[in-house]
Amino acid sequence: MSFDGRIDKLHAIMRQAGLDVVALIPGPNHRYLTGAEHYVLERPIVTFYRPDEKPIAVIPELEIPLFERHSDAAELISYTDAEGYEGAFAAAMDRLSARGKTIGVEGLHMRFFEGEVIRQSAPDAAVMDATAPLAELRLHKDASEIALLRRAIDISERALGAMLDEVEVGMSEIEAAAILEGHIKALGGDGLSFGTILHAGANTPLPHSGPLDYRIQHGDPLIVDFGATYNGYCADITRTVFVGEVNDAQRDFYEIVRKANEAGRQAARPGATCESVDLAARQVFIDAGYEDLIRHRTGHGLGMEAHEAPYIVIGNEQVLAPGMVFTVEPGIYRMGEIGVRIEDNMLITEDGAESLTRFPRDIMVI
Repeated sequence: MSFDGRIDKLHAIMRQAGLDVVALIPGPNHRYLTGAEHYVLERPIVTFYRPDEKPIAVIPELEIPLFERHSDAAELISYTDAEGYEGAFAAAMDRLSARGKTIGVEGLHMRFFEGEVIRQSAPDAAVMDATAPLAELRLHKDASEIALLRRAIDISERALGAMLDEVEVGMSEIEAAAILEGHIKALGGDGLSFGTILHAGANTPLPHSGPLDYRIQHGDPLIVDFGATYNGYCADITRTVFVGEVNDAQRDFYEIVRKANEAGRQAARPGATCESVDLAARQVFIDAGYEDLIRHRTGHGLGMEAHEAPYIVIGNEQVLAPGMVFTVEPGIYRMGEIGVRIEDNMLITEDGAESLTRFPRDIMVI
């Protein structure tokens, strides 16, 4: 899809949502619409989009060279440090004829800082959270996006395989994570989708914390949740392995999660709801008597962000459709003992679903 096509998609979303203006700060949506990567700093940068008209970008003067690479993308209103940004935002609101209009902002991304600048510059406008309608913008991935996701996933899986070959008893979680991240860079990854989650032993039930100084022991479970980025697109993979040996209790615990992962993947298809995929995986845990060990939803969307729409969770009746990409990552956690999670990245196709992740799911002892 061309950037013009993406802008047209935004305009259609705005009309449907009743938004006169959408204000975007640097981030995934802005990059999706322009191909440009900018950063959120102390100097505000906001681009205002209007249906069928050229966007207006308020930027620091020092950012002009970067924006000029996309000179046709927006009308630039710049400011210097000496001038401050207030006059530039006032000028932008005047150009937008913002009085009485509805301005949608990215509620999950825009800082209080930018929101207040907009409100103060357009006191007669209605500023609203447009997170829900804007989620439609990047919901369906085109062929070029899927190719980038495949590349990010390939880098991640190769890095994981290389790291597991190098893990040794006595190595700390921090050291193992550093090896993994080094392989990601060496294999061509731009960076990390999020901070690597890598735990061993009794730390494995911690689903969202960074590596600790705990040293890996023989017989430990080892959980690795991570992803490489490639040209702005994120992988997000989790595998749980065992170090040296696996006992029968660990094997049974792992097999329940593997079956839940398989059930979730099998439930993914066009026309199914996000909730139905969550319930399919969850039911495996319920039938096994492990409902009280479930601590999170089954998955989330994946693209330019590691967490985006659609969310694979009870209560979300959004219908899955071709081009949607999301994770299936059921897990169960017995605090102080063991946590197991197996996460795959799924693409909804015209007639089913494809797992973009191919790393083995059968129990692995390293």
